Amino acid sequence: MKPDTLRSPALRRTRELLVPGLVILGFAGVAFVLRRPLLMAAPACTAGRWHGCFDTFNGVLLMTLVALPLSAPVVRALARRRRAAGLASPWRTSLAEVGMVHGTVPFVWMTMMPGAAPGTAPARVSLMPLRDLVTMGPLGIAGNLLIFAALGFFAPMRWAALASVPRILALGAGCSALVESAQYVLRLDRVSSVDDVLLNAAGAALAALASRRWWRRPGPGGERLRV
Repeated sequence: MKPDTLRSPALRRTRELLVPGLVILGFAGVAFVLRRPLLMAAPACTAGRWHGCFDTFNGVLLMTLVALPLSAPVVRALARRRRAAGLASPWRTSLAEVGMVHGTVPFVWMTMMPGAAPGTAPARVSLMPLRDLVTMGPLGIAGNLLIFAALGFFAPMRWAALASVPRILALGAGCSALVESAQYVLRLDRVSSVDDVLLNAAGAALAALASRRWWRRPGPGGERLRV
């Protein structure tokens, strides 16, 4: 008898709720640490003003946290639809899809915010590894690690083909390279740096390691993919 057949429905349900619980705790921790700058953006966001809310890091992060409860009904609706269709792992798959979108789009939005002189400042590229790392500071490094962290955390849970740290590392690097290239082509007055790509990819890989026990199992054999 396979080990999976011995697991009770209550145990499976508990494991299904564990991941969203960890995600919520993570967002709550971020909100507590950044509560002061978030409250600075709250008046503009509550008034529905674009300037001061959606064009600032604090405002986008605040709206991301505020919209978190709205993602729960989306996950539930997708899971019910998949369960009715008889698909496997409806809750994990739905949570992974919504989590990837909710946790990645706001950070990509922030990286695409223009600088002081978009369109007029010359496009800048930094291809020397580790040169910009020393000037980022702890906050800049942490922000770069988080940009594709949600993608790295949830992608292996959604697709068995991505259930490998090297593949997630390559996925994070590829997505980051696209963002950096867009910054350069659109002349957003931002520096397209190879260090950003390295940190973005590392953040995706570290997040993938954190979700490893929930990675999707490939094929009918039921064995987990190994690194």
